[in-house]
Amino acid sequence: MVRIGLIQLNSGNEVAQNLDIIEAYIREAHSGGAEFISTPETSHLMEMNRDAVLSKAKSESEDEGVRRFAALAGELGIWLHIGSLIIKVGAEKLANRAFLFSPAGDIAARYDKLHLFDVDLPGGESYRESRLYQAGEKAVVAETSFAKLGMSICYDLRFPYLYRDMADNGANILLIPAAFTQKTGEAHWHTLMQARAIETGCYVVAAAQTGVHATGRGTYGHSLVINPWGEVLADAGTETGVTLVDIDLAKVEETRLIMPSLKHTRTYEF
Repeated sequence: MVRIGLIQLNSGNEVAQNLDIIEAYIREAHSGGAEFISTPETSHLMEMNRDAVLSKAKSESEDEGVRRFAALAGELGIWLHIGSLIIKVGAEKLANRAFLFSPAGDIAARYDKLHLFDVDLPGGESYRESRLYQAGEKAVVAETSFAKLGMSICYDLRFPYLYRDMADNGANILLIPAAFTQKTGEAHWHTLMQARAIETGCYVVAAAQTGVHATGRGTYGHSLVINPWGEVLADAGTETGVTLVDIDLAKVEETRLIMPSLKHTRTYEF
């Protein structure tokens, strides 16, 4: 059994303020017994203005969030997954990068978002992540003392082959931190999350942004923990805060014995 701390945020556009809020929630989750804690996508900065985000984002070596979260993981002796930070990788290019920090305070794994959100939604919402963000090129399964974690971010959720590949490469927990829009969240969030769990026989852990942010963008919330059978163990609703969930990793193998679809992959031709 592992106790997970899931943190739901309404991050603003000021890094220092966001970091203070996140640290307080991490400490609360640790006090509640969490051995592994996960936060949403773009945890320490939700900024829509291009010039503003480029001025506020820092390189990994200069980012205050990276330094602070590493120190906090080491101090508390926890595995800490930061769903993503906005990291500058060029003069006008950013990475949407997830971090896994070990109980020693080291960076155990990084993952850059593979699939970028370039969509036009009904009602006038439009997003073009590729104009500012550099897509990742590597899938990541990170090994911890309690599980193997398949790392992904938000829009990746819509590409099931990624999760199948991660399960085939040993993942038993899928991390899907997000800042889902209200409209797409209402339509697809729960369904897709449950599908990813069922298809792979993995737990899904999805920390989310929620509510209307300082920039005016609205996000769906409903941070989730789903077991390998597709059952929702926790749904954080739309309020910010900490959700604690105990998961039994033996359920992964039990479920895969009942429904061994990972063993039945076939190659085929068109």
